[in-house]
Amino acid sequence: MAYIAVLGHGVVGSGVMEVLTTHTESIQKRAKEPIEVKYILDLKEFPGLPYSDRFTKDFNVILNDPEVRIVVEVMGGLHPAYDFVKACLENGKSVVTSNKELVATKGAELLRIAQENNLNFLFEASVGGGIPIIRPISQCLAANEVTEIAGILNGTTNFILTKMIRDHMNFSEALALAQKLGYAERDPRADVEGDDACRKICILASLAFGTHVYPESVHTEGITKITLEDVDFADVWGGVIKLIGSVKMLESGQVHIMVCPMFVQRGSQLASVDDVFNGIMVRGDATGDVVFYGKGAGKLPTASAVVADVIDCVKHFKARKYLFWDEAKPNYVADFGAMETSAYVHAAAESGDAAFAAACAVFGNPTRLLAKKPVEGEAGFTVSGLTEDALAEKLRALEARGVRVLNRIRISDY
Repeated sequence: MAYIAVLGHGVVGSGVMEVLTTHTESIQKRAKEPIEVKYILDLKEFPGLPYSDRFTKDFNVILNDPEVRIVVEVMGGLHPAYDFVKACLENGKSVVTSNKELVATKGAELLRIAQENNLNFLFEASVGGGIPIIRPISQCLAANEVTEIAGILNGTTNFILTKMIRDHMNFSEALALAQKLGYAERDPRADVEGDDACRKICILASLAFGTHVYPESVHTEGITKITLEDVDFADVWGGVIKLIGSVKMLESGQVHIMVCPMFVQRGSQLASVDDVFNGIMVRGDATGDVVFYGKGAGKLPTASAVVADVIDCVKHFKARKYLFWDEAKPNYVADFGAMETSAYVHAAAESGDAAFAAACAVFGNPTRLLAKKPVEGEAGFTVSGLTEDALAEKLRALEARGVRVLNRIRISDY
């Protein structure tokens, strides 16, 4: 019998219990022994459940029980989750988590503690929800040199952008619908400002390239400035707007990593990833591009990935799975301003022609985009062959000529 404890009984925690109780026999066959939840930690009361007798409000009950060999952390946030997970690893208990903030911020330290204690710290559900991605990168693609990862990593923002593209809702309307349907939180900032996608690309970068990348070192932009006019210009250009998290290994040994909205060509596999679905492209030197697609969040998809990690832990009590990366190194993340970029610019002046004429004077040879539904005084154009710093400098020069820069969105090469 393998005894486990679950920290948290929210959406994911209750989903974990549902998967464990409805798939008991098949899980036992895969794990080679029965799995039983001995404790569930939560401050709330949950009367009337078939397992109500297993709840506790005291973490130390779990920590000090030698029968509990695996702890599932699905509380979310950094504290007290970090303190609890660290204590479990230091006290001989393997840990499974879906907590992307925890892994992105403390992953290197917790993996080191797990290694020192010959334990497992597994987090398949922290990036793609129900999409397998951690295990494929660490095992199935292990013979490859991964050179690049890019993807749509947040279902909430992808749903909002899909509604703006398909149904011509503005950002506020699409966000309100996402909240009504339960896809967006009451406070949606972590999603719409790009923080959630940032944490996920940090985990993927750390895993793929072996060195921890902290979220604060990643250039991150959200989707709050995107308008229907931008969507129209993207369509004329030949694509759609997606929030993309990407990381690329450079010849210098540094990584170029960012999260931002991008124009994505219609022919790209990422362009057709819509609604709350995620799509993650992994580029390897032997396999080429491999794309993982599915629902990146949700109660049961995420719980499914968590329980899969629990099964893996049970099967590796005596043989630790090798999952590890080193602590961050100085100057490992390349200077964002020095990276070459292509971009779309949305500008306004007394007329669209005047805005574009000023752009020609500043940029030399921009390519104008003619909107299907032109807005008086506005123009859209694309530029290429500039560094991020040079582009920012030229946009300041454009504004010095009396042109308002309404938005700037990068052009993807995926």
